[in-house]
Amino acid sequence: MTTIAYVNGTYEKIENAKVSIMDRGLLFADGVYEVAGVYNGVIIDNESHILRLQRSLNEIKLILPIKLDELFLVQKKLIEINKLKEGTLYFHVTRGIGQSREFEFPEDQSPSLIMFVHHKQIMDLPLYRLKAKVMTLPDLRWKRRDIKSIALLPQVLAKQVAHENNCNEVWMYEDGFITEGGSSNAFIIKNNKLISRKNNEKILSGTTRQAVLKLLELEGLSFDERPFTIEEAYNADEAFYTSASVFVMPVISIDNKVINNGMPGKLTLKLRNLYENFAKSSIKKEK
Repeated sequence: MTTIAYVNGTYEKIENAKVSIMDRGLLFADGVYEVAGVYNGVIIDNESHILRLQRSLNEIKLILPIKLDELFLVQKKLIEINKLKEGTLYFHVTRGIGQSREFEFPEDQSPSLIMFVHHKQIMDLPLYRLKAKVMTLPDLRWKRRDIKSIALLPQVLAKQVAHENNCNEVWMYEDGFITEGGSSNAFIIKNNKLISRKNNEKILSGTTRQAVLKLLELEGLSFDERPFTIEEAYNADEAFYTSASVFVMPVISIDNKVINNGMPGKLTLKLRNLYENFAKSSIKKEK
């Protein structure tokens, strides 16, 4: 199946889609991005992704190159022409082309917008695919982790180490406390209480994380919003991570230390089921 990408107003086969070598996203990672889940051809919780995108753009003094109404139309068209029923939609905005490789913003900024899709199963996964293994590594990222920057080299290097050690994700730590995953938010459960770091500049405010926390309130489940140590993670009753592409992913081992006898926890699976129901109901409203 040929994938069609969107690049600054044009739709091209992804192998033909191009940006300038002078694009500041390429030269400086001067841009921000979003990844949203898609089910039944509809973006899950799109409003939250757009709000976060706008916040990231504001934080780096960049503007969206098209109006929001047009952005929604581009998203919809890209999903339709790719016949995407289930998977993810990636989009990012950079500061565009500069006349030279100078660090300062170009005087006449012309931001660049690209989008493409990925076909993959994200809903109703079988149990054997809900057994993630995690390893911990130092957090070497910049201090503004609340901005969804396209500068992802520390995550790339960390996730490659995890891959080489047969792990699905890396949990990064700083001063002995877990910050978040390489591309996810980290949670543990102890005595039926969920524990995860408070939103601040040390972590990205995950859209799936936000939805899960709202579901916790509706279910009357306990949540302790605080950092947790690596040792606490090792001794957790259950553990999981969240993201737009994996929803709620159970963790069965951390640094080869087995969690919950190597099986997805009951509360974690309940939260995944609640989130899937939320996702399915939200897309029905969009149709």
